[in-house]
Amino acid sequence: MNAPDPRPPRGFPAAADARHAYDEADLARALNVYKFFYPTVSGAAIIKGNEAVGLVANRVFGIMDSNPAQIGFTLNSDTPYGPALLDLSIGPLVIELPPGPLIVCSIDVNQRWVADMGLPGPDAGKGGKHLLVPPAFEGTLPAAGYHLHWASSNRQIVGIRSLPVQGNVPEAKQRLHTVKVYPLNPKTPWSEPIWLDITDQEQDATPIRYEDRFQYWEVLKETLDAEPPFAGYHAAYGELAMLGIEKGKPFTPDARLKALLERAAQQGIAQMRAQSFADRRPERMVWPDRQWEWAALRFEDGDFNTAYYVDTSAREKWFYQAIGASPAMFRRDPQAGSLYWLGLRDRSGAYLEGGKHYQLTVPLPVPGKLFWSVTVYDAATRSQIRTPQGKAALRSLQELSQLGDAQSVDLFFGPSEPAGQTGRWIQTTPGNGWFVYFRIYGPQAPAFDGSWKPGDFEPLG
Repeated sequence: MNAPDPRPPRGFPAAADARHAYDEADLARALNVYKFFYPTVSGAAIIKGNEAVGLVANRVFGIMDSNPAQIGFTLNSDTPYGPALLDLSIGPLVIELPPGPLIVCSIDVNQRWVADMGLPGPDAGKGGKHLLVPPAFEGTLPAAGYHLHWASSNRQIVGIRSLPVQGNVPEAKQRLHTVKVYPLNPKTPWSEPIWLDITDQEQDATPIRYEDRFQYWEVLKETLDAEPPFAGYHAAYGELAMLGIEKGKPFTPDARLKALLERAAQQGIAQMRAQSFADRRPERMVWPDRQWEWAALRFEDGDFNTAYYVDTSAREKWFYQAIGASPAMFRRDPQAGSLYWLGLRDRSGAYLEGGKHYQLTVPLPVPGKLFWSVTVYDAATRSQIRTPQGKAALRSLQELSQLGDAQSVDLFFGPSEPAGQTGRWIQTTPGNGWFVYFRIYGPQAPAFDGSWKPGDFEPLG
């Protein structure tokens, strides 16, 4: 057989040009699906990280007073967590909540919002039965008595938060035991789940170890194979198929494609880092005279929808630095369950550096019905900063609970403790960048209308 003519007739591609075009097309396709499916790979990492410390879907749930030893995207220690992995392949499951200060959210493995429960949910903290229904379920469902939630994957990641009323953390942890989970069908084989305290265990529930490597694609393929396809991702599955990643079929990339996919992972995570920490969208700013940004750019719902399109840039920014999403988290009015501001620059606009000292002045009272906090995160891991101090947060229910009638409070951040500020200081690491989330739970109108706002980070010395 003759070799291809290096100079084909006009209108046809030369062999070298065709190879280059395919390389460019495959890289562009891989970059897009890398960012699109990042929440899925991150969701799989949450499941894997929890399984590694002893949690078992439907059988063993967790209790965790979160701390810096647990690596998870912008986890916080404001309240004890009750991470619960569920598998709906056995049929619909009931989550029964008692009345009380519980904040519960269920997301699927793609980190798509499924349900808010407790204080931000339809039961409004008064207790109730929530029914999680698996994809394409065709059985009979009860007509009344349950708050109905349809899931788009069998595996569910349920985060249960128990508010430490008056700073009582042991009581809050004990309250987690009052949450009941059981099958709708009483004939389904089931035993009451065990609650395992994993507070003191080190954990990594992120894809950081492989987010810039070929392994990213292997985890994605494994996740796709384990779940029913989601109709809303139909077009994206087609893009994956063009890269050899198709549900139920072998994934055997050649050396060219394997190298290209690893390159796409490296470029994809670099792009998401820029979108998250060097955002260029003007609407990111909360106030024109402050450096604070909205942690989430979209507020209409929990799926980053505008009236006409999915805001993929906002979606990518959020999932680079955080996990989970829900309407209650993103609303920008006094009906919101919580409010999240991102702080990563000082008053001058420079990034926050671990080797420098800063002061943040917070006017009091902070406009929130429940509580507020400032949590420090390592910019590289997007997880609670880990230093010899062993803490990453300043919280109104704990360290800052005795402020009395003060008009403001000064908070301090830096590598060494300012004199006399033990309870109002978070240690940082020289050479490392860091950022904070300022959270208000049960935010009130002044937090949205600009009549109340925190100061900027002020460099000291």
